[in-house]
Amino acid sequence: MINRRKFITASALLLALDKKSIASSLPNEVNKPIVISTWDFGVAANADAWKILIKNGRALDAVEQGVWVPEADESNQSVGYGGLPDRDGKVTLDACIMDENGNIGAVLALEHIKHPISVARKVMEKTPHVMLAGDGALQFALEQGFKKENLLTPSSEKAWKAWLKTAKYEPMMNVENKLYDKAAPQKLPGNQYNHDTIGMIAMDVKGNLSGACTTSGMAYKLHGRIGDSPIIGAGLYIDNEIGGATSTGVGEEVVRNVGSFLVVELMRQGYSPEDACKEAVMRIIRKKPEIAKNIQVGFLAMNKNGEYGAYAIQRGFSYAVCDRMKQDLVIKGKSYY
Repeated sequence: MINRRKFITASALLLALDKKSIASSLPNEVNKPIVISTWDFGVAANADAWKILIKNGRALDAVEQGVWVPEADESNQSVGYGGLPDRDGKVTLDACIMDENGNIGAVLALEHIKHPISVARKVMEKTPHVMLAGDGALQFALEQGFKKENLLTPSSEKAWKAWLKTAKYEPMMNVENKLYDKAAPQKLPGNQYNHDTIGMIAMDVKGNLSGACTTSGMAYKLHGRIGDSPIIGAGLYIDNEIGGATSTGVGEEVVRNVGSFLVVELMRQGYSPEDACKEAVMRIIRKKPEIAKNIQVGFLAMNKNGEYGAYAIQRGFSYAVCDRMKQDLVIKGKSYY
């Protein structure tokens, strides 16, 4: 029969060793503050978010301020002002935001407001709801003092009118140009990449996480179509104990798999950010292998230690990182194909 005192002593020793093992596997210092965001245009967005983080500001303020940059960039035809319209010629915007306390806000199919992310924050802070859509979202935005504007720029209107000649709905994949020279990489003339959503995750000096996701959605979509970007758990999810994740690409497949929530839950189980993103991608591929060959979906994640990673179906997905060591780093995420 086991002596009770020896059993207790042995158990305590094993527990101490286990804690020591866990501690040794963690970084000596959490990488904070830090902000990451999807695509190369995330560099400029991160720079504005960093202005808040470096002054010990809140992550929530940083992600809102950061994604303002692509929302206002008329040369970016996949986010905010200047975004390509739906097939009726209307620019409709989707956005969501989430803070360290699990508070959320989102707007869906919002028209005429340049910064939907800020309207989403107002929904979070000023209403008992988490989502407002369409005319109701616009009415609320105007009541909150937002300015009504025409978001259809001349260049986007020209592209839409050219599309109307065939009216064929074939969303381009966010992948590298097929003419890209692997042996001697260089930028080629014309449209090298087709980008979309910006998703951003930040951790402030207090170790608190927040995230934002904003887009004009698929070009020439059916009027009223909603993708993953404004859906908490699909386009964005934050758990302040574990980490955060965001997505980009064909939103329908992200929604079907509750992608960003899945990535965070995998990190809870011990997956690294990159491995969690990879598993989320693989679930899409395993469920619909034939469809997956012709679409792009990518995930970007960061855990509570400030470690980050990404994975996509197709080559070409990139993300930007900004912390105390690097301000303008762009990383090419790994991919299945």
